[in-house]
Amino acid sequence: MRAITVRDRDAGVGGLTLTDMPYPHASENDVIVRVHAAGFTPGELDWPATWTDRGGRDRTPTIPGHELSGTVVELGYGTTGLSVGQRVFGLTDWARNGSLAEYTAVEARNLAPLAADIDHTVAAALPISGLTAWQGLFDHAHLTTGQTVLIHGAAGGVGSIAVQLAREVGARVIGTGRAADRDVALGLGVQAFLDLETDDLQQVGEVDVVFDVIGGDILERSTALVRPGGTVVTIAEPPTVQPRDGRAIFFVVEPDRARLADLAERVRAGRLKPIVGDVRPLAETAAAFARHRRTHGKTIIQVADEHEAQRS
Repeated sequence: MRAITVRDRDAGVGGLTLTDMPYPHASENDVIVRVHAAGFTPGELDWPATWTDRGGRDRTPTIPGHELSGTVVELGYGTTGLSVGQRVFGLTDWARNGSLAEYTAVEARNLAPLAADIDHTVAAALPISGLTAWQGLFDHAHLTTGQTVLIHGAAGGVGSIAVQLAREVGARVIGTGRAADRDVALGLGVQAFLDLETDDLQQVGEVDVVFDVIGGDILERSTALVRPGGTVVTIAEPPTVQPRDGRAIFFVVEPDRARLADLAERVRAGRLKPIVGDVRPLAETAAAFARHRRTHGKTIIQVADEHEAQRS
């Protein structure tokens, strides 16, 4: 099968190459998915799990990417809950070969069924961004109606979904980003938008929740805006500063089949619209990694279209 692989930690994006790899093995409780569309996280080439397995052993050449939408083509021993030919979407394991390949092995519990009326490119934009947004806002920050939340990167893959979910529960949403992101963020429903390059964060005033995807100085300055009892959640790095009488939480998204199914139903009902930015073929993955910050929403790699997959 064709797959994007990387062999050298120091090569960065330039080390991503399209190569032939062996067809994956379906372990116990796995399924093999014919990948139609895949997503990636820009920083994953720096993650330890990209390069080693859970025992710390080298696993290069490694296949990156951890979001996918596709069709089940094989069941591992003991696998239940899914069937061959079923459309699915979800997350691959952090420490196994990922989704930027024609086929990948995934634990069945990390996948959810996908309705026929949701396009694979849309579904591939949901797993990490959707689960991260939900878990950050509600599982960790406990955002509720009437509270104010500051969402950094409001036009990005995670931020755009977080804005929509926060608005749906009746929160007041302040978004940030670059000047070019303003119209997108306002269209999603933010009540105010700040350009992080020119506007002063202090003008935000006090907020109940900060949702951070940037880290560094932005995270530290945002922490000072949290009112007593409030929460900062970040996916960028462990926070070094705590809000007064509040909490600062760094978390890594966790698979959740039931929540994935809920997010997909919101998409079907028109209550949630993932922003799909660039859609690139598998051969252009390196270019997609390199320019992801210059696009709104989530960059998706189209590995195969549905008709091609059916013919194969």
